Amino acid sequence: MKRELHTSTPDTNGAVNRLAPEDSLVHDWYRFVLSFPPHLVRDYLQRFGIGRDHTVLDPFCGTGTTIVECKKLGIPSIGVEAMPWAYFVTTVKTDWTPDPDGLVRHVREVAALAREQLQSEGIEDEPPLPLFRSTSMVGSHHPKVLRKLPPEKEKLLLTNSISPLPLHKTLVLLECLDQCRDEKFRNHELLALGKALVFSISNLNFGPEVGVGPAKPDSPVVAPWLASVEAMAADLRPLRQTEGAPAGVHNADARRISEILTGCTIDAVVTSPPYPNEKDYTRTTRLESVLLGFIKDKADLRALKRGLIRSNTRGVYKGDDDDRWVSDHDEIQRIAKAIETRRVKLGKTSGFERQYHRVTKLYFGGMARHLADLRTVLAPGAQLAYVVGDQASYLRVMIRTGPLLADIAESLGYDVVNIDLFRTRLATATKEQLREEVVILRWPGPRQRRLSGVRAIKVPR
Repeated sequence: MKRELHTSTPDTNGAVNRLAPEDSLVHDWYRFVLSFPPHLVRDYLQRFGIGRDHTVLDPFCGTGTTIVECKKLGIPSIGVEAMPWAYFVTTVKTDWTPDPDGLVRHVREVAALAREQLQSEGIEDEPPLPLFRSTSMVGSHHPKVLRKLPPEKEKLLLTNSISPLPLHKTLVLLECLDQCRDEKFRNHELLALGKALVFSISNLNFGPEVGVGPAKPDSPVVAPWLASVEAMAADLRPLRQTEGAPAGVHNADARRISEILTGCTIDAVVTSPPYPNEKDYTRTTRLESVLLGFIKDKADLRALKRGLIRSNTRGVYKGDDDDRWVSDHDEIQRIAKAIETRRVKLGKTSGFERQYHRVTKLYFGGMARHLADLRTVLAPGAQLAYVVGDQASYLRVMIRTGPLLADIAESLGYDVVNIDLFRTRLATATKEQLREEVVILRWPGPRQRRLSGVRAIKVPR
């Protein structure tokens, strides 16, 4: 179906990506690289006329941009997130109950204990710069055996994502956190360590995909963690004076909304689902998920992936059947066929490449399944904003995600209000400008959903 819709075009990517000063509050506790900015949430909540008497849902809430913004605005909200670490991040970012002064006192006690333990092993948390380091200090007093992760956990990490000495220091800090455990502050302290691991302690870099940069022989651990917690405490001081709004978060599959939100009525949705590409979202948070105990072994990782929309070939399983939901969608079938034809022509034979055409159908089938189930909890007249992006990851075959998602939604009885251009990015392989768009939908209600001219999607049984 060819769709002609007006689009709103931002002046520059810099303008739409730029964060306002108020955007750092709570959001900076931990955020995904290239996540959509909080002002986008505010813009659509205002456009939809959403206030304190409404309830907002983010079914792919990630690290909580929509949920945090709603709480700050006094609007009740619900988040659903399948990845345990991201779910944890959102629960912590919406918990403003810890006493900030008590939190600071506790982390300083833990920091002192960790530094004392490290010094007893001949390790300084903040080693001197190389110019001022004497030869006698270089490794001569370090413990002969550094602490390591168990082999089954170590295998889950990206190779060389953290160097041996920073890992040892992190494990010492975690032990000290356990020794001085205080449940009032535990989650905020772990979140701060997760942030410090990714953005300071580790060898990870993002561009925007997660990768491993040059190995750091050493890196401060206690100091960046302490700084992150103290920044949290500074944010908590003004927040504790505000009433806030209820914010519930569920660690669950967005394709099964009706099983999670029994008795709830949703007035608006603002969300950004995964994009159909080869980005394994579990790799982005693998280091902190493993080190902080959210993924313990391969079984945990497999269970996690099974609860995700199939957006990349590393998350595809033999029994997956979400593609049934789009078996009669001509354009999605055409794209999948073009990908497979190109694969054969290019002689690509790896296991992942053989799955490219299938994961494309599974992705859109999963989104159809999500949108179909979502209808059961939407209030008549509910308004929805889905931030999605074009992709050309699969052998440079273009996937225009926004119009395809809009077509699927329309086939399920939603009104397609508009497709707004949010920002563009340059595809490294094709040098084409890829669009990130916001698909605006409206749910008219069950009685009106079979409008004349709307193609009914075949619901699998």
